[in-house]
Amino acid sequence: MHPKALIEACTELVRLTLKFDHPADAVVSKFFRDYRKTYAFGPRERAALAETVYNVLRNKLRYDHFAPSGSGPKERRLAILGFADHLKQQAPSKAAPKNAKHANNGPLDFLMGALNKQEAAWLEACESVNPSDLMERHRHNLPEWLVEPLKAQVGEGFWPLVERMNGGAPLDLRVNTFTDKRADVQHELQLAGIKAENTPFSPWGLRIDGKPALSQLDAFARGAIEVQDEGSQLLALLLDAKRGEMVVDFCAGAGGKTLAIGASMRSTGRLYAFDVSAHRLESLKPRLARSKLSNVHPSAIAHERDERVKRLSGKIDRVLVDAPCSGLGTLRRNPDLKWRQSPKAVQELTEKQTSILASAARMVKSGGRLVYATCSVLPEENEAIAQAFSAAHPNFVPLSVAETLTELKVLNAASLCTTDGMYLRLWPHLHATDGFFAAVWVAK
Repeated sequence: MHPKALIEACTELVRLTLKFDHPADAVVSKFFRDYRKTYAFGPRERAALAETVYNVLRNKLRYDHFAPSGSGPKERRLAILGFADHLKQQAPSKAAPKNAKHANNGPLDFLMGALNKQEAAWLEACESVNPSDLMERHRHNLPEWLVEPLKAQVGEGFWPLVERMNGGAPLDLRVNTFTDKRADVQHELQLAGIKAENTPFSPWGLRIDGKPALSQLDAFARGAIEVQDEGSQLLALLLDAKRGEMVVDFCAGAGGKTLAIGASMRSTGRLYAFDVSAHRLESLKPRLARSKLSNVHPSAIAHERDERVKRLSGKIDRVLVDAPCSGLGTLRRNPDLKWRQSPKAVQELTEKQTSILASAARMVKSGGRLVYATCSVLPEENEAIAQAFSAAHPNFVPLSVAETLTELKVLNAASLCTTDGMYLRLWPHLHATDGFFAAVWVAK
């Protein structure tokens, strides 16, 4: 694909993404479908387009700072900067699409072939700027309302956290322990040329570099592996669901944690997967079929006070509430969220989280376990919700997450938790996972 055509496509994709009408991954997927006849996208072109737009989202404030000194449409200037960073992130042999005519003298040569003299000079000037000379906001590329809450929590870890959140994420897999053993799957992947390391905390996880075509592997086709961040695996582990129990995954979504819980139950008992989105639950069906689990019962509900929820009052052994949240712990994968969220939106979410947790708690039987979790890094969605719930529900006794994980034989469990050990608190720069929070209670 000619560099000029590729930059044109990048420019259009950046324009569509920066409307922030829809999640970035959905915009990218739709763009590939809508423009497949206009542009001859191969795997390398699709990767370049996706990484360009994600670079723009990760580095938006820095790019916005450089853009006014350039020429042409702003979206094109942002696309040029994003594509330049994409090329620099690649090994020289992979810097440009295979048929590149300008990729002989360095990673940016391919891009230079798409630019006029004025654009090329502007890009060279941008490249010459030392990042340490930039203002702080142009280095952290975060909305101001998010900066102080992060600094208050991680202190000197702020810049390492920023670096991790503005970078990519490794690919974590969860082995379906109902059908396979982790060591066997690891060996199988090795035979397929994929190096996989055991995740340091989850007993079910494997971590791999790169983005291999997992869907072409027999391990994927037969349900032996699922893509799932190690932090998400730990949430399912923390529920500690047993054989034969009655369990609810209250905000199941596409069912990643549901499948992990079902495997830990050895496909016995009854596991309800509730969600207000029937569409998200539809995504669970093919995964459920591959998993070989027979104890999972997906069910769309109208709201947290649905009649199906009320009928289970006091009957459930374990309930996981992975609540709707800002998702700001997933910025490595979803950098658009920092621009799509706002303090007002977070406040609305906390009201919903409080209501959902209270409704879900009514299902827990005496002696049963309740887990509240988010993929947010904000205290108001995490500790504040948990503490308010404990104060309002004295019949639920908080459990130490550090002690619970230690009992589950998780190595260095205390390092995954708040200093008092009460809550799970995962950070990208400390644990190489997405940002996660969890609190646990047992019902009297």
